[in-house]
Amino acid sequence: MDLKPYFEKYMQLVQQVDAAFEKVKQEYPECVTCKEGCSDCCHALFDLTLVEALYIKQRFDEMMSGPAREALLERADEADRAVHRLKRQAYKDHEGGRSEQAILEEMALQRVRCPCLDDQERCLIYDARPITCRIYGIPTVIGGKAHTCGVSGFAPGQTYPTLKLDAVYQRLYDISSELAVGIRSRYPKLAELLVPLSMALLTEYTQAYLGVGEENPEAAADPQKE
Repeated sequence: MDLKPYFEKYMQLVQQVDAAFEKVKQEYPECVTCKEGCSDCCHALFDLTLVEALYIKQRFDEMMSGPAREALLERADEADRAVHRLKRQAYKDHEGGRSEQAILEEMALQRVRCPCLDDQERCLIYDARPITCRIYGIPTVIGGKAHTCGVSGFAPGQTYPTLKLDAVYQRLYDISSELAVGIRSRYPKLAELLVPLSMALLTEYTQAYLGVGEENPEAAADPQKE
């Protein structure tokens, strides 16, 4: 599978996001408090779209090897189990009649340590980190609701340049859709697949997993049904 064209489109989006972050940082240096050793954003819960999961998995395989890789994968397994428990409870709460808004607000407060965070509070895959990590620290808005880092210096009620995440995520979905069509996956909902970073690192994205090539009864199950 040639994923390079889709990874190039993803990296173009990364560059745009990085540029937006740097612009706000230059204009409001006293407010953007991101620095080495600060890991507030490394405990947030979020999922990756298909193209981002595939890209980060490939970069991880290139960057990590030996005992360091195995230790990180062990942490990824622990983190993934924690995320799974939280999501399972959220599903039970929703089935029990709790409002989606209340569930989302509670999930936003949950914290799970990223498996890529080392003992010195530094990211082991920093150059390949997800877009969500890259924009944490500047004001953002999604679905009409504003967010900012809790340890930043942005004052409530003030107006600042704000990154519109709806457009960013839509672009990620668009690239993922192009990718799914381009590799001729037999899974119609593959482009809608969302996974936490921990799962992306643990997954072997084989042709069978992605539904590429001739259908085989022994191939992996449709990931949308897992």
